[in-house]
Amino acid sequence: MENLDELERQQWWDQIEKALDNEEIDHFRAEFLELHPYDQAQIFIEQSKKIRMQIYTYLSPDEMAEVFENIELDDIDSILTEMEPRFAADILAEMALDDAVDILNSLEQNEVASFLAIMNAKSANEIKDLLHYEEKTSGSIMTTEFVRVKSSMTIREALNHLRKEAPDAETIYYVYVIDDDKHLVGVISLRDIIISEEDWYVSDVMSDRIVSVPAGEDQESAAKMMRDYDLLALPVVDFQNHLLGIITVDDIMDVIQEEASEDYSKLAAVSDMDKVDTGAWMAAKKRLPWLIILLFLGMLTASLIGRFEETLDKVALLAIFIPLIAGMAGNTGTQALAVAVRGIATGESDQEGKLKILAREAGTGLITGLCCGVLITVIIYLWKDEFYLGLLVGISIMLTLIVATLAGSLIPLLMHKMKVDPAVASGPFITTINDIISILIYFGMATAFMDVLL
Repeated sequence: MENLDELERQQWWDQIEKALDNEEIDHFRAEFLELHPYDQAQIFIEQSKKIRMQIYTYLSPDEMAEVFENIELDDIDSILTEMEPRFAADILAEMALDDAVDILNSLEQNEVASFLAIMNAKSANEIKDLLHYEEKTSGSIMTTEFVRVKSSMTIREALNHLRKEAPDAETIYYVYVIDDDKHLVGVISLRDIIISEEDWYVSDVMSDRIVSVPAGEDQESAAKMMRDYDLLALPVVDFQNHLLGIITVDDIMDVIQEEASEDYSKLAAVSDMDKVDTGAWMAAKKRLPWLIILLFLGMLTASLIGRFEETLDKVALLAIFIPLIAGMAGNTGTQALAVAVRGIATGESDQEGKLKILAREAGTGLITGLCCGVLITVIIYLWKDEFYLGLLVGISIMLTLIVATLAGSLIPLLMHKMKVDPAVASGPFITTINDIISILIYFGMATAFMDVLL
């Protein structure tokens, strides 16, 4: 069934609500379970606690597991606390392993221990095997619910094995091949299995050109690999090339969204993107460290301006162009920063070459600086009838834009080289640094050419 828009969802919910009000279990189940799991989840989370408690009594843990797999992690914590613990544990046990691990990783340790203690032993052990991987690594987002076959099997044996394992597997588009020691040795597509002769051996049909990722590798690297190789699933291995699990494309989409949100937060000088329900104190606590750093850098900018007090006393007109110079530097630096961080995140900087990027940005800064410098020189001359002042501001803007563009691209590249997340070179940080540089250029030139301005 196709996803519903808001109006259709409301109309469908009216029918479901009627079945709930009349306590018509069969009618409710028929209407609710006909929906796509995403629409089930959207309808479910919009309801009051009272209605949700009623829904729990009408659906099995297996049916609720599908709903849970489509609910955002931020909403699940509060829902789990309102449920009977045994029922919640049964739902987690029925979910795809990687989704259940994601939920448990978002809970407190005592809550995780409680759910694992009342969960069936098989599911609890499978989840424990994944929980020990460090957060945001490939191992932490992989699933162990996949199909693997041995290279010594015939296609007939592989097909029989596939029929047996497929119902519990998250995906069967790729079937991974292992040897007797569980080393990953190949991969075979579902299509190749279907079209091959039954008496052929898997080793004759499989491809041994395998793309895999170590369990300890950062999840962002896994996302890049899946993008670069156009994969629907990516095998995860240990340091001895034993096959541990696979990462599926739906998890990678979540990773991409998470990483993009995280980078945006850092570019805005926020340690973590504030949630809507985050309290004012917690939001302020996250933002204060960067703001305090920027406050002291701002004081440095103010003290620099103070050092040129004599220059300002002689030519007071210089003061009105300070916001213009500083603003242009900040904007240009932030633009260059965004391009550089994006290039690093997508891997384009490695392919293109860092020196080539810096040369391009220097050229960009020169062209934009020259254009803006000439334009502001003409504007000031026509506005104030001050050619030399206009020339001073124009040259200052040109030099400032060149330096700001280089700083905006060079700083994140250096951070990346030092294994520091380049996104922490946040917009406000670059802006403040460029403010200092632009003030030094502007007032330095003004002091040097004071005789011409007077």
